[in-house]
Amino acid sequence: MNRYSNAVEILLVEDNMSDAELVIRSLKKVNLANNLVHLKDGAEALDFLFSHGEYEGQEPKLPKVILLDIKMPRVDGIEVLKQLRQNPATRTIPVVIMTSSKEEQDVIKSYEIGVNSFVVKPVDFAGFAKAVSTLGMYWVLVNQPPIKINPTP
Repeated sequence: MNRYSNAVEILLVEDNMSDAELVIRSLKKVNLANNLVHLKDGAEALDFLFSHGEYEGQEPKLPKVILLDIKMPRVDGIEVLKQLRQNPATRTIPVVIMTSSKEEQDVIKSYEIGVNSFVVKPVDFAGFAKAVSTLGMYWVLVNQPPIKINPTP
């Protein structure tokens, strides 16, 4: 059984609604937003991925890729990434950090923890839309995720 076979392909974790709408619109243009879930912060993302809080009792939904912002309220993207990489069930999910942060320490820390890609959001609309479309197409259509199910600890 493919652990990525459930309905969620892209998990977007972004607190800025303008950026989230732009990402969703860009993915819709290339027909990749049908199985997208948008969550507004890291705490909600962790609850969703590990079936806690309002998602308790639901079977975990493991996406093909997570598009993750760093600077968010409650739980930031670095902490989300840490928890994903510490759990065998989520360790291999590709995570792309998409942020406006150009701080070298954020880049270094993200890669040390195990991010798959670090993308600085382009300032202009067209550049951002193209970057999102390209990322979505690669991670959802081209990338081959592992098929083996990892046990939940």
